[in-house]
Amino acid sequence: MKKIITLSLLAGFVFASCGPKIYKSSEFDSALAKHKTVAILPADVTTKLRPNEAKKITAEQLADINQRTGYDIQDKMYSWFLRRAEKYAYTVTFQDVTRTNALLKQAGITYETLASKDRTELAQLLGVDAVLQNRSSMDKPMSEGAAIAVGVIFGAWGNTNSVQTTINIHDGKSGNLLWKYDYQASGSVGSSTDRLVNALMRNASKKFPYSVK
Repeated sequence: MKKIITLSLLAGFVFASCGPKIYKSSEFDSALAKHKTVAILPADVTTKLRPNEAKKITAEQLADINQRTGYDIQDKMYSWFLRRAEKYAYTVTFQDVTRTNALLKQAGITYETLASKDRTELAQLLGVDAVLQNRSSMDKPMSEGAAIAVGVIFGAWGNTNSVQTTINIHDGKSGNLLWKYDYQASGSVGSSTDRLVNALMRNASKKFPYSVK
């Protein structure tokens, strides 16, 4: 009986995914050798709702959910790096996201305007050698990022959520994209930022440029 229950619980965490795609710039090796500190930006999150679902929420509410999800992903990625620093022996240190966000706020850079900012300017502002950002496009909001009760608005729609997610690393001096990791997943992985980040980073860690193990 215990085996049946265990298998049932595990089934809830199963998700399907497409193979990751990795881009490496020709500047990759020379630039990364000079990196000492990296800032993790709030994730750039978009949600593409079906027409019948979009009617249940205002544009302002959805923007607020996306923003909160973006900060959730940023925080969980930072936590991932902290917990696994010894295991993967990273060649860089990651700036505390609280400091990152405080510096962005002091400079008048909002979540909405962050995407349009030059990466060189951001690196200089944050005092880092590179900036890392996740971009995630999903079919449904994640409850952890919601400013309102998503379940109440949309009802019991289950855990399935298709997510296209990417990790981008830009060099702080040139502003150029050095490394890009694209990953697509669906299923219960899309039901929370914690599951999404864990799934993404478990796969990306095998090829992550700052890891020496």
